[in-house]
Amino acid sequence: MTAFPLRRRPFLAALAGLATVSSASAVESTGQKTRIGIIGTGHVGTTLAELWVHAGYHVMVSARSLTEAQSLATSLGPLATAGTPAQASAYGDIVVLAVPYGAIPQLGPQLSRTLLDKVVLDPSNPYPWRDGAIADTAQKDGAGVTTQRYFPSAHVVRAFNSVDMTTLRSEAHRAAPLLAVPVAGDDAQAVSQVVALVRAAGFEPVVTGNLATAKLFQPGNTGFELEQDAAGLKQALHLSQ
Repeated sequence: MTAFPLRRRPFLAALAGLATVSSASAVESTGQKTRIGIIGTGHVGTTLAELWVHAGYHVMVSARSLTEAQSLATSLGPLATAGTPAQASAYGDIVVLAVPYGAIPQLGPQLSRTLLDKVVLDPSNPYPWRDGAIADTAQKDGAGVTTQRYFPSAHVVRAFNSVDMTTLRSEAHRAAPLLAVPVAGDDAQAVSQVVALVRAAGFEPVVTGNLATAKLFQPGNTGFELEQDAAGLKQALHLSQ
């Protein structure tokens, strides 16, 4: 696999400022909302697309079947369009890998050049019974770190993988305190953009730290399927308040 140089911005220096990040990302500050490309039209891709379209974002959905993607886009309304995975990757300022984790080794070589310096949001979970050897690696090394290896030119952020999509649908924009969604990544600006999307979807983001800390909320670990507000999640994961 060809390695691409990462143009990373300092993470720790900017992390302290994430608590005050507004719901506007760097792209939105120019007056234009972030465009989102979603690869996959299963339960994860459909749920996230619905939440962001309802929040006013332009979304391109994609799947192996263009007809399937077109059907979903039509149901979502005028802010949604359909395309191929390559088109969704080119379209999105943020690209979401809403696919079974076992598809990541195949998608990496196909899309890495298109995703040069882009934010890649990974909400997929590794399951050995479904995903094979790559899931074993992700369970050992951490899913976020493993995904980053396949997309070395991108800024991978983990989020939306720790809570079931049915719960996300029912709990979005609930009365305070909001349901917390953990977020982890190595690049501060990429993390801040995903934090904005978490808030727009109707949840409270909790930044756990760098990409390695995403292991805290993947299957088999304390933060997985933990439905808490921000204070409860931080306490469970032993994060500073």
